[in-house]
Amino acid sequence: TATYQAADGIAVITMSYPPVNGLGYANRVGIADGLAKAAADASVKAVVLTGAGRAFSAGADITELDGPKALAEPNLLTLINMIEKSAKPVVAAIHSICMGGGLELALSCQYRVASPGAQIGLPEVKIGVIPGAGGTQRLPRVLGVETAMNMIVTGEPVKSELLASLPGQKLIDKMIDGDLMAGATAFAREVAAVRPMPSVRDLKVRHPNPDAYVQFVRNMVKGMSKNFPAPAKCVDAVEASMSMKFDDGMVLEREIFVALMMTPECKALRHAFFAERAA
Repeated sequence: TATYQAADGIAVITMSYPPVNGLGYANRVGIADGLAKAAADASVKAVVLTGAGRAFSAGADITELDGPKALAEPNLLTLINMIEKSAKPVVAAIHSICMGGGLELALSCQYRVASPGAQIGLPEVKIGVIPGAGGTQRLPRVLGVETAMNMIVTGEPVKSELLASLPGQKLIDKMIDGDLMAGATAFAREVAAVRPMPSVRDLKVRHPNPDAYVQFVRNMVKGMSKNFPAPAKCVDAVEASMSMKFDDGMVLEREIFVALMMTPECKALRHAFFAERAA
C-alpha cells in the first residue's frame, strides 16, 4: 500500500508495493487516504509523492486488468482528479522507474522533480493498448508533440536527464543530484505558497504544421506496426491533444483504450507478457 508521514509542513506519501510499486487496488487506496489526510491537516502546506525501493511506479498492476479491482474506486483516474484539484501543491519525486500509469500519475501533480537515470515512459503499446489515464493528452503538453508521439508510439523509455535537457520541456521542474527526498521536500517548501498552481491540462500543444506531421507519422507507423492496431490508435489519441479541448481528448483516449482492451491482439500480447514472466 502507501504510507503517509507529515513533518515541518510537508506530507510525504510513499507508494510501497514491491517490486515496482504497481498501482494495484491497495496502493491506490493508500494514496487516496494520504491525499485526504494532507488536505485535512492545516499544518500541511505541500505534499511529496514518491515510491519506495526500486521504483517511483511502473504503472498499473497488469494482473488486475481483467478483474474487478482494475476499476474499483479509487481508480487511477480518480487519483489523478484528486491531485489535479488539490488545494495544496503535490510534487512527484521521480526515481528509477516511472512508467505507464506511474507517469500519468506524476503528470497530474503540480510539480515534478527527478533523480538522474530514472527511466520515464509510456509502454502501454507493447501490450496492445494506449495510455488510458491521460498520458496521450498530458505528455504532449509537457514535452512537445514530436517527443511525446515518439515515446507513446514506440513505448520506449527515456532517461530523466535527457528529457530535462530538452528546450522548453515542462515535464521535470528540477533535477536533483544526491538525496532525492531531501531535495524534493526542500523544493516543496519553495513552491508551497506559489499561486496560481501550475496544471499540465492548461498547457497548449502546438506544432507548426500539425496536419503534415500527423500524416507523416501515420505513414511511418503503418509500415512498422503491421497487423497491430495500437500504434495507429496512439497517433489518433496524440493528434487529439492538438485538435481537441483537453476534456474531449480524454474522452477519446478512454474510448480507444477500452476498445483496444477487447481486441485479440491485446489479449495475445498480454498472454505473451505473462508467459515470458513465468518462463
